[in-house]
Amino acid sequence: MTSIPLAYLKNRLITLVLTILIAATLIWIIPRLSPVDPAEIALGRMAAGAGSVANSEEILAQLRASMGIDAPLIVQYARYIGNVLVFDFGISTASFPTPVSALIAQALPWTLGLMILSLIITFIIGNALGAFMAWDRTPKLARVAIPAAMVFTSIPPILSGLLLMWIFAAQLRWFPLTGSYGLNVEPGWDWSFVASVISHGTLPALSIVIVTFGFWALGMRGLMISVQGEDYVKLAEAKGLKPRYILYKYMIRNAILPQITAFALKVGLLIAGQVLVERIFAYNGMGKLLYDAILNQDFPVIQGVSYVIILMTALSVFIVDLLYPLIDPRIRREA
Repeated sequence: MTSIPLAYLKNRLITLVLTILIAATLIWIIPRLSPVDPAEIALGRMAAGAGSVANSEEILAQLRASMGIDAPLIVQYARYIGNVLVFDFGISTASFPTPVSALIAQALPWTLGLMILSLIITFIIGNALGAFMAWDRTPKLARVAIPAAMVFTSIPPILSGLLLMWIFAAQLRWFPLTGSYGLNVEPGWDWSFVASVISHGTLPALSIVIVTFGFWALGMRGLMISVQGEDYVKLAEAKGLKPRYILYKYMIRNAILPQITAFALKVGLLIAGQVLVERIFAYNGMGKLLYDAILNQDFPVIQGVSYVIILMTALSVFIVDLLYPLIDPRIRREA
């Protein structure tokens, strides 16, 4: 039975821990370089809502204490590292006194669903098209049509989203304009809610797919061209194996390995790229949460969302690193 070498697993675990620790440290440092006081922002919102706030100095001190920014920096850092390990990111200044973890818990499932759906679709379609672009037996019409379709990859996701909204929501009325699910639908594990979620998530996912599949197609095309000249491909052709069998078993299987690593790295990049898409579709995911937090200078939410994005990316890369020795025997031998 194939197993992962212990030394290989140990090195990947150390890399994962260091990545998360360094990222958490940078997330803690960067907001503190800003002259903005989050306690003053929260107090300003309270004053704007009530007209005025009595005993503002005492309330400001209480806000700083509740946010943990009244202690020395070394104490703040130690508390922060201890808190993020249990996903305690403090209190949102824009939605005071709602915990940041509660806001993330509400938004994360929507983003994961949208991200996983769009990423899997683009990965499969993009790599398949890239392989056919490089395969010498691909029909000429397909070789012309595939690069022509990749013109959409030069369009920003926000413009593709607006175009899809105008065509399929405003004109044809096939899909709803905005939202995560229908207002008259009660959330739950029933078909009406699932169908509403799929209907509302189709256009946001499609707006991401049509502008990102070209990345996978071009990458796979370059890898396929390099694989075509390998000795094992020439040997398979000399044996008289079927061209489709050679395409799948010898060429795609070896060329796709670097794409699997890119798949893991795309997790964090895709969440960041979904910010404007989720905003224009009013889709209640991490992108919209981050966008609103930036507008409101809600630093605890910005820190929490950034940490979760980095954590998801690091875990994705770690999982792919564990799968690599099972996919490629050469890595097991090197380890």
